[in-house]
Amino acid sequence: MSSCAAKMPPASSLPPLEPNTRRRIAIIGMPNTGKSTFFNRLTGASARIGNWPGVTVDLLAARLIVGDSVVELVDLPGLYDMRGFSEDEAVVRNFLCSQRVDVVAIVINSVQIERQLHLACQIRALGLPAVLVLNMQDEAEQLGIRIDTAKLSQLLNMPVVAVSAKLGRGMNQIVPTFQRVLHTHQSVAATQENFEQLPSDEIIHAETHALFNAAVDIPVLASKQLASRLDKWLLHPFLGLPLFFLILFALFQAVYILGAPLQEAVDAGQGWLKDTILTPIFSYAPAIVSSFVLDGLWDGLATVATFVPIIIVFFLFMAVVEDTGYFSRAAYLMDAFMAKLGLDGRSFVMILMGFGCNVPALMGTRVMRSKALRLLTMLIIPFSLCSARLQVFLFLATILFSPQQAPLVLFSLYLLSVFTAVLTAFIFKRYFKDREPFVLELPPYRLPTLRMLWLRAWQEARHFLQRATKFIVLGVTLVWALTHLPIGVVVASPESWAGAIGAFFHPVLAPIGIDNQMAIALIFGFVAKEIVVGSLAVIYGLQDTALSQQIAASMDWVQCYSFMIFTLIYTPCLSTVATLYAESKSKWFTALAVAWPLLLAWLASYGFYHAARALGY
Repeated sequence: MSSCAAKMPPASSLPPLEPNTRRRIAIIGMPNTGKSTFFNRLTGASARIGNWPGVTVDLLAARLIVGDSVVELVDLPGLYDMRGFSEDEAVVRNFLCSQRVDVVAIVINSVQIERQLHLACQIRALGLPAVLVLNMQDEAEQLGIRIDTAKLSQLLNMPVVAVSAKLGRGMNQIVPTFQRVLHTHQSVAATQENFEQLPSDEIIHAETHALFNAAVDIPVLASKQLASRLDKWLLHPFLGLPLFFLILFALFQAVYILGAPLQEAVDAGQGWLKDTILTPIFSYAPAIVSSFVLDGLWDGLATVATFVPIIIVFFLFMAVVEDTGYFSRAAYLMDAFMAKLGLDGRSFVMILMGFGCNVPALMGTRVMRSKALRLLTMLIIPFSLCSARLQVFLFLATILFSPQQAPLVLFSLYLLSVFTAVLTAFIFKRYFKDREPFVLELPPYRLPTLRMLWLRAWQEARHFLQRATKFIVLGVTLVWALTHLPIGVVVASPESWAGAIGAFFHPVLAPIGIDNQMAIALIFGFVAKEIVVGSLAVIYGLQDTALSQQIAASMDWVQCYSFMIFTLIYTPCLSTVATLYAESKSKWFTALAVAWPLLLAWLASYGFYHAARALGY
């Protein structure tokens, strides 16, 4: 069989694609093959990158210039087999059946080529034009794995390109290869009959084995000594989990050591900008306008913005933990324990994903085949200490606790986050019974590049800032209105609208040590937890050091920690609630996901507050 690539003319000699014809390239591959990294590198888009199975859970699309034309590039969910039964595998089949595709880019992990070549055989059997992308070629070379791409192309009758999407190596060959295939094949859509007539597993396995033997050379000792030594300790049945929590604690220490000076620098810069530029400018404006801009919008937004450097530092470290493959090992360690709660190791991974934002973690449950497992996992994800809650805790911990105590306080809140998720699963597991077996493929250890780390950290910061434009401006505006109206009352006094709201909730929140001003912040925290800190700046009419001093004078550490417990557990933000309903399609389940955390938050704060007071604190 001759090489398909050899039959094609060079890309430079091809005429431009038809301008009015919509062309589509679909990317498929198993989880953890670097498919999203490949998509990002090729398009410059910002798909989320993570080193654990199932990271791509939605249909991502971007435009790609191929020759003189624009082509639609679609990143399909990760799948293990074209005949699999998971929801993601069904999404891929439905897409290939319902949409005409000009090229299928099959991305596989070169290190695990023997286990992943069957996807290429299945796509070939479906009769779809395809390009095989051998990703992670740098890792294969380090292990001494040699792949004869020309031979593999000849046997598969499709172009084969070896790349390292992480490093960018070989990526310049991708677009010309796409262009050649687009000019030599017509767009087609698979049919349900095509899938039903796929060769049996035995035939596909035989074809894969023959391809592997003909084109791949793996040394007898493909060195994995370092990975084995690391797994000996990190996956140890007794030491593995203590080491995991020790690593997280070290991460929090590093965040404070590196992030605090950056936060102080941003604080100083914003204070100078307000005093030197903004205040003189608005000194000529009416008092109500000046108050709204300086004490409302500026104080609220500026206070929230001071946490952007710390969030970037935090997620730089989290990206290292994720992209090295360690989170998947944490899921493996936790699987036996999670099984007792009606969950599995994937649920633990989703809780860890929720540390960034609860919304993508909820969407990530689509990789679970069992509806009961999905619902129970979605019920516990909102207990994850997301980045929005993180900036609230960083703000308060810095005010009420010493630099030595603050990391311990933050670490305790992460432990409490996991505990409340575990408790919830234990209580509700009888109502969401799962019978799906847990299968997890441990990725190899990887050293992420600086570009990947920065991209992840910047994505989180950008997401934070985007939410600021959507929620925080609205939130601090409403808080300013509530604290300053009716006109003529003392700001945030009992006579203001905010005072009336605080008085209404006083009987419920006073028993857990939360005063009227903090109650107002909690109410707006339902819209978005990012609003909490900004609303405090507006409520007190202060910023930076003055705000910190006022809060320190108005509450002690017991009240502060009780407030943090309530903020950690209580009702998830509006975006999370909307996602819960969209993913569950159940009003009853959504109501449960809102009411249960609210009740649990009050009980937990009440228990801590009165226990601490009984001990004399």
